[in-house]
Amino acid sequence: MSINQPVSRQKSESKDTPRRALITGITGQDGAYLAEFLLEMGYEVHGMVRRSSTESFDRIEHIHGHIELHQADLLDQLSIITLISDVRPHEVYNLAAQSFVPTSWLQPLLTGEFTGLGVTRVLEAIRLVDTGIRFYQASSSEMFGAVDEEPQTEATPFYPRSPYGVAKVYGHWITVNYRESYDIFACSGMLFNHESPRRGKEFVTRKVSDAVARIKLGVQDSLSLGNLDAARDWGYAGDYVRAMWLMLQQDKPSDYVIATGEKHTVRDLVELAFNHVGLDWQKYVCTDPKLLRPAEVNKLRGDATKARNELGWRPEVDFPSLVRMMVDADLERVEREINEQKL
Repeated sequence: MSINQPVSRQKSESKDTPRRALITGITGQDGAYLAEFLLEMGYEVHGMVRRSSTESFDRIEHIHGHIELHQADLLDQLSIITLISDVRPHEVYNLAAQSFVPTSWLQPLLTGEFTGLGVTRVLEAIRLVDTGIRFYQASSSEMFGAVDEEPQTEATPFYPRSPYGVAKVYGHWITVNYRESYDIFACSGMLFNHESPRRGKEFVTRKVSDAVARIKLGVQDSLSLGNLDAARDWGYAGDYVRAMWLMLQQDKPSDYVIATGEKHTVRDLVELAFNHVGLDWQKYVCTDPKLLRPAEVNKLRGDATKARNELGWRPEVDFPSLVRMMVDADLERVEREINEQKL
């Protein structure tokens, strides 16, 4: 096979054959919600996982018997080509990345490899194997960074303020270039912050909900945070994966901002979370200068008008409901952990 002549889909498929989706980053928050959603839609779901001693499958344990996992790595081009050749998916959702902004300052080169060049490796595999595969790239509101206009739309210029944001800009523009150069159905979702009980504890929303649960149950005394005035457009991850799917069901590929259109500060988050369990947050929260970012972003608020008009998408879970959902989930988990320790 010539590297410049991608083959067409070779599998013989009937109209009753389920659509196949491949999700990179399936063990993450978004990957788990997306896998659930696609299973409900009747898809055959495949997930890419790295061979790692620290890989956690907790988020997908409940659907483990309904999905097929494959080992591959965004740093290894051949493994991705082999994976896509074997699975022959109709849709690829690239959710894998080094996605924690503070870590991107500690590991900027690795972040660039995973979050930027990793996108190119997946697109190259699609170009070589089957250009009929539809591709979703997880872009980020962090690409907007230090913007002058608010809210941000698909036309807002990027000004990233972290290695993570810079790498996401590369991933975004390489997706556009492959779409326009090779006629690949490739979309980028410029998703603003989206949270859930499955969010990693290193992220501020989950750090807060976990701490509130522990303080309420008497196993933690205080909570240290950085900039309480940092503001974000926070939505529910379960709503946002639906937008990813909708993008790949359209007649023409395009890029979309996915956001609630509302902005809240970390202080708002903290107050809601502590109030939900009947505690005064000011008695427990302290600020730690070590937790401040080298370059903060304060104006992130998205305008999802295009997604509403073209995809028919809108968020269903509001911010207060999201915070309560996360606190309740952590209360249940921490209480269970305490009871297990007593046994």
